[in-house]
Amino acid sequence: MRLLLAEDERELSRALTTVLERSGYGVDAVFDGQDALDYLRTGIYDGAILDIMMPKLDGLSVLRQLRREGNPVPVLLLTAKSEIDDRVAGLDSGADDYLTKPFAMKELLARIRAMTRRQVGAPDVVLAVGNLRLDRRTFVLSTESGFFRLANREFQIMELLMSSPGQVFSADHFLEKIWGWDSEAEASVVWVYLSYLRKKLAALNANVRIRAARNLGYCLEVEHDT
Repeated sequence: MRLLLAEDERELSRALTTVLERSGYGVDAVFDGQDALDYLRTGIYDGAILDIMMPKLDGLSVLRQLRREGNPVPVLLLTAKSEIDDRVAGLDSGADDYLTKPFAMKELLARIRAMTRRQVGAPDVVLAVGNLRLDRRTFVLSTESGFFRLANREFQIMELLMSSPGQVFSADHFLEKIWGWDSEAEASVVWVYLSYLRKKLAALNANVRIRAARNLGYCLEVEHDT
């Protein structure tokens, strides 16, 4: 199992590399955010450990760029910052976990095991219908023509439709599952989000469509060539 370690404190980087290699991991160590991004773009890694405060590019910028590009590599953020807002920013940017310095090596190893175990063992991480794919880790909707990283509710709607292609879901069902019963959202908001998704499907040249079943709801169906 191969990891990328991006940590600009060279002494800490050497210590972490030694511990990780003794624990059976292959490690590539870099010392700034630009190198981290370049390595992750060109190499195949099972996980990445990114320090947030790095030269050239900070860890959050690297993470955000990876997720924009559809790279699903699991990421553990390391930082000296312990404020809640910093942790939230990291997780909202697509991090899989977050560890505040100083930390125990045993905890780091446990977090890496958990992060990579989720990557390997999660069933149906990528949903596929027709030529359309939805990555549940990265919120990326793609075909061979391109990809979009979906907003949260767009993703939840698409995930529901792609999990049960052909099944009709009412607007009320979407509202209950995604907005919650206590929301003041109305059925019209569902139509708005479905309209956004239809435009994305058209832009991706997807061979599936969101079909409206009159007075019933909406479903996803594959368009067959005639």
